[in-house]
Amino acid sequence: MLAVWIATLATFCFAFLANALAKNLIARSIQLFTRKSKYRWDDSFAERKVFRKISHFASIIILSRFLPVIWTGHAEALVIIDTGIKIYITVVVVIVINSLLDAFLDIYRSFTWSKQVPIKSFLQVIKLVVYFVGGLYLVALVMGKQPTVIFGSLGALTAVLMLVFKDAILGFTAGIQLTTNRMLSIGDWLEMPKYGADGDVLEITLTTVKVQNWDKTITTIPTYALISDAFRNWRGMSESDGRRIKRSIHLDLNTVRFCDEEMLRRFVHIHHLQDYIERKKKDIDHHNSVQKVDDSSLVNGRRMTNVGTFRAYVVAYLRSHPMVNQEMTLLVRQLEPTPTGLPIQIYIFSKEKNWIPYEEIQSDLFDHFLAVLPAFDLRVFQSPSGMDVQQGLKAR
Repeated sequence: MLAVWIATLATFCFAFLANALAKNLIARSIQLFTRKSKYRWDDSFAERKVFRKISHFASIIILSRFLPVIWTGHAEALVIIDTGIKIYITVVVVIVINSLLDAFLDIYRSFTWSKQVPIKSFLQVIKLVVYFVGGLYLVALVMGKQPTVIFGSLGALTAVLMLVFKDAILGFTAGIQLTTNRMLSIGDWLEMPKYGADGDVLEITLTTVKVQNWDKTITTIPTYALISDAFRNWRGMSESDGRRIKRSIHLDLNTVRFCDEEMLRRFVHIHHLQDYIERKKKDIDHHNSVQKVDDSSLVNGRRMTNVGTFRAYVVAYLRSHPMVNQEMTLLVRQLEPTPTGLPIQIYIFSKEKNWIPYEEIQSDLFDHFLAVLPAFDLRVFQSPSGMDVQQGLKAR
C-alpha cells in the first residue's frame, strides 16, 4: 500500500506539473499568437483566459490514465477515483463554457449593431442552464445515482423551481420582448420616473437593466418592469434630424393692443419685419377699402396688433436662425388665455441634439425673445411680488 500511495502522490505531482506546463507553454504561446494576429476576435479568448482553463484537461488525462492502473484491485477506491475525475471534468467543462460565452459576448459587442440587439440576457440563460445541469450532474455523482434519475425527479419540483427562478424566468421573457420588438437598446436614453431613472442604458441583463443617470448615479430596474410599466425611450429623438424645443412665453393681457401709426413706423425699422409690415399693410388696406371701413376708429375693419406682429417677428427670426432645423416643424402659435396671461408657444426643432449645446441654443433664443418684448409694447406676465405691492402703495 505504501508503494500505491507513493505512486498516487507522484501521479498528482505529475498532473500538477502537466497543468502548469500547459498553462505556461501552450496557453501562453496561443495567447502570444492571438495578440499578434490581425484579427481582434481571438484577443477575447485570451482576455477571458479560455486557453488557461482548457489546460486543466492535461491534468485530467494523466489522472484518468494512471490512477485506475495504480489502484487496480481496489474496487471502492476505483469508484472514488472515477467519481472524483468526473467531478473534475464537470467543473472544468462548466468554467470553460462560461469563459467561451463571455468571449463570444465580447466579440459580439465589437460590432456596432450589437447595441440594437443585446444578447447578454440570452447568454445568461445559457449559463444558468449550464450551471443547473452541471450542478445536478455533480449531485448525481456524489449520491451515486444515475443523472437520468435526478433529472426525472425534477418533474415533482417544477412548482418549487418556478418559484425559485421566478425573476430569471420573468426577466428572460421580458428580454425576448425587448429585443425582438427593439423596445430598448444599450446606449438609449431611458426615462422611467417610477424608478428614478433618467439617463443612458448601460447594460441589459437577465434580471436587471442598469441606467446611468445624468448625475452619474446608477439605477437598477427589474427587466420585467419595462414590460409591465410605462417608460420613455428617447431613441427616436437621437435618430431624428433635430431635438424639439417646446416652450411658451406668457404675455400680460393688459399690454395687448392694436397697432397705431406710431407703432408701425417703429416696427418697419426692424429688419425681420420690413417685408411683413409692407405686405400686411397692403392686404389690410385693400380689404378695408373694399369693405368701405370707417377708419376713424381702430375697432372697425382689420387691424394689426402688437401680439400678431410679435409672432410674425418670432417666425422670421427662427427662419433665419442657423441652428433651427428648417425641414422640421416650425410653429409659433397663440394658446388659450389663462390666469397667468396669454401663452405664445414656440414649437421648433434644434439641429443640435446634445444636451449642453441644445440648452444653450434654447436659452439664447428665449433670452432674445424676452428682451425684444418691450419693443412691441408687450410685457411678460408676472405674479405680484413684494416690489409690486410697494409700488402700488407709493402710487396711492
